[in-house]
Amino acid sequence: MGPRLRKVEEQVIVITGASSGIGLVTAHMAARRGARVMLAARNERALERAVDDIVAAGGEAAYAVTDVADEGAVERLADAAVREFGRFDTWVNNASVAIYGTTLQVTTEDMRRLFDVNYWGVVHGSRVAAEHLRRRLAEEGDAGGYGGAIVNVGSTLSDRVVPLLGIYAAAKHAVKGFTDALRMDLEHEGVPVSVSLVKPACIDTPFYDNARNYLAHTPQPTPPVYVPEVVAEAILGCAERPLRDVFAGGGAKAMSAFGYYAPALADRALRPMYETQQTDRPTHDGDGNLYRPLDGGPRGRYRGTVLESSAYTTATLYPATTVVAAVGVGAALLAAARLLGGRGGGRAAAHEDSAGGGASPAAADATSSEWAVQRLAALDRDVGITSGGVADSAESAQHVPG
Repeated sequence: MGPRLRKVEEQVIVITGASSGIGLVTAHMAARRGARVMLAARNERALERAVDDIVAAGGEAAYAVTDVADEGAVERLADAAVREFGRFDTWVNNASVAIYGTTLQVTTEDMRRLFDVNYWGVVHGSRVAAEHLRRRLAEEGDAGGYGGAIVNVGSTLSDRVVPLLGIYAAAKHAVKGFTDALRMDLEHEGVPVSVSLVKPACIDTPFYDNARNYLAHTPQPTPPVYVPEVVAEAILGCAERPLRDVFAGGGAKAMSAFGYYAPALADRALRPMYETQQTDRPTHDGDGNLYRPLDGGPRGRYRGTVLESSAYTTATLYPATTVVAAVGVGAALLAAARLLGGRGGGRAAAHEDSAGGGASPAAADATSSEWAVQRLAALDRDVGITSGGVADSAESAQHVPG
């Protein structure tokens, strides 16, 4: 069952990495729903703007300039939240940086810095939040009746590596391992704190423009790409309900299933991402925000189709009211898993026939696997759901930035 958690409108929520992208969108969404929000990031100017916007819209928010790689700074963030709002109920570890390059290109200095932020930042935030929550909940006893929540933002790359993001994926794998261990430890001790891992697909945020980049051209996401609100909904869902893992975007689940059921096939099929993750724009400043804060905003500059909602994620968050959709998506994932595991084969066979029997097995496998992932993404876009405030697909399936 897990601990009983307050509704978002009754909570104080701490969010790291809140100056842009997923963190910024989550802060605004939480504040609109009535939560009091403590924002944290390195960019003070961006934090000031975010808090001013939230307050101007009638919300309550404060900020603390924080580099999550510094454990002392994270402890001061927790103290600031308690001073400002009296407590916190949910802690969201979202701060993250990225590096594009091969494992032999990226320097070990840059690798260590990424791990300091993406892994150790999660460790620092989780430990500080767990200690604060454990102490406060022990003092309240049964009088309060509510537990707390720690929400760690991982990635679909917590499960499956893709080209050029190997170091980022390695850190996200470590985040998953730590999150699972923390959950087990708190459950063993009987501490009423839920621990969740949110695993986004590709999201249209400044992540790509702000990444440390070793490549000749600027990076870009690969479809399917979702709006950051899909991740924010998942994060706030975990703040209210003790959910273990949530994929933000059906494409994330498809990628994870692909890697799990057919890892060698996935290795071959993902090779084109060495090229498709790059735009035609040359890299001018490849330093990114690895060592310095940069301005961002909620959205990125992706010019392709961006999905406004995810049927798969909605079915995960609202299972009681989306049973049909959940069953449909689950059946599709099972079918795709069988296909990716070599038990389907119809598409690969068709590809080989069309090539006059001359197509290589690797080419046929790649075509088959890419088709399966594309169909799962299409399903995530096309399944109509009216639940939890999510409009049906005819109204909200896609958005192409202007």
